[in-house]
Amino acid sequence: MTVNEILVVVMFLGVCGVLMAGFPVAFSLAGAAMIFGGIGYLLGIFDPHFFGFFPNRIYGIMINEVLIAVPLFVFMGVMLERSKVAEELLDTMGQLFGTMRGGLGISVCVVGALLAASTGIVGATVVTMGLLSLPTMMRRGYNPSLACGTIAASGTLGQIIPPSIVLVVLGDQISNAYQEAQRSLGNFSPDPVSVGDLFAGALIPGLGLVGLYIVYQLIVAWFNPEASPAIPKDELRGDGESIGKRVSHALVAPIVLIVAVLGSILGGIATPTEAAAVGAIGATLLGGVRLAPDRGLPIYVAGASLVLLLILTSTIDLRLGRTDTTTIQSIGIVAAAIACIGVTWGLIVSLARVHRIGTLTEVNQSTIKISAMVFGIVIGAQLFSLVFRGLGGDDMVHEFLTSLPGGAFGAMLVVMLVMFIMGFFLDFIEITFVVVPIVAPVLLAMDLNPVWLGIMIAVNIQTSFLTPPFGFALFYLRGVAPQTISTMQIYRGVIPFVSLQLLTLVILAMFPALTTWLPKLIYG
Repeated sequence: MTVNEILVVVMFLGVCGVLMAGFPVAFSLAGAAMIFGGIGYLLGIFDPHFFGFFPNRIYGIMINEVLIAVPLFVFMGVMLERSKVAEELLDTMGQLFGTMRGGLGISVCVVGALLAASTGIVGATVVTMGLLSLPTMMRRGYNPSLACGTIAASGTLGQIIPPSIVLVVLGDQISNAYQEAQRSLGNFSPDPVSVGDLFAGALIPGLGLVGLYIVYQLIVAWFNPEASPAIPKDELRGDGESIGKRVSHALVAPIVLIVAVLGSILGGIATPTEAAAVGAIGATLLGGVRLAPDRGLPIYVAGASLVLLLILTSTIDLRLGRTDTTTIQSIGIVAAAIACIGVTWGLIVSLARVHRIGTLTEVNQSTIKISAMVFGIVIGAQLFSLVFRGLGGDDMVHEFLTSLPGGAFGAMLVVMLVMFIMGFFLDFIEITFVVVPIVAPVLLAMDLNPVWLGIMIAVNIQTSFLTPPFGFALFYLRGVAPQTISTMQIYRGVIPFVSLQLLTLVILAMFPALTTWLPKLIYG
């Protein structure tokens, strides 16, 4: 190995070691880049002019409209979590499925999928379901490992079911890597890869993973009834009609929000950033109406106005300052103006209500903390990537992956294996911003589909939340689980669900059309 190669390997292993030691990610990446850049300069193998590109990269982050969706989706998720959506869903779904064996486990999986499509915040989902469902499952005689594994795995569905923060940041990285790969192949005008493509590509795999979770619950209930018993009918509150009403009432809010956000993206009505803004407004309106359901007229008007705006913007040209507007367009512009007034009215009322009880302050603080963490890591990763490239690391990775037996399949297999192992020790954000920019351009230059590659990476990264010793979902659940449940029981409980995630990876590898069919159908 040359001096450059040795320094690149030591740099990568060093930053992984520092991250595992618990140092802040952004400072670890930037600090390692500065240190090894200095060492490379002293050894005469690194050009310090690479640091001159750093301001341009930061500016590129600042003007990146896709990344604006991150704080908006975070705000939406935290606001919905504070609005007690999960509590109502868990209660009503438990009533609906509780009379069948494994019913509570199935209800947790369904609620996890609904919360994933409406909030996407793993920590909030796992903690909420752990506080509300775990005591009930234990009281009903559920196996502790099965209960813990179900809650932890269902809470991580927000990382693969869109809209997902992981898919937003991963989509940005895959898009940049695809552009770079195509330029290296001589194609200077490739078709763009958008976050919407990844959202569409992740929909079928995400729902398929939920289906696998539910099938597993049914299999366990069939072969081991004592592990997941049913709730006697006489212990459920109310009759079947009242349960149906409660279920429909609990589903209305998240379903409407999912359709408004995800439907506007997949339908081409709004970009992910615009849809995230709609989601943030919708979550705020939902929080306001739940605080005072008897005084919800302004918020209902705002919700209807928001839907009307989405319809108008997708069907009528609403641009102002034109001299040749038709009668329909003029009516549409007036209707849109009235709808904006309605949205503003309801939004002001909702903000006043959530601010009065201190919820708005909590939501803003959580959003700022999470967003600052994400963008700090992005900036640190940019500096790390510059030094890595300056030391010749990208050429080293390219030569290594292209020399593997099996071509693109062998290279993909090695990358997936490395990411899975790194998931035991590193967070999904670290893997996304450190590993993906290094390996994705090489893999995409081997003619791999960028949407398929992005979804494969997303499903693989999802396992990092469940793999000990540093799986975040395990930490969240351990923090709210009773002391009678041991840490080893939690670890044993997630093993089947990690296996199901790996099975999903194998299925997607065998049938790539599961990720590419829907994006082609929607976007052409």
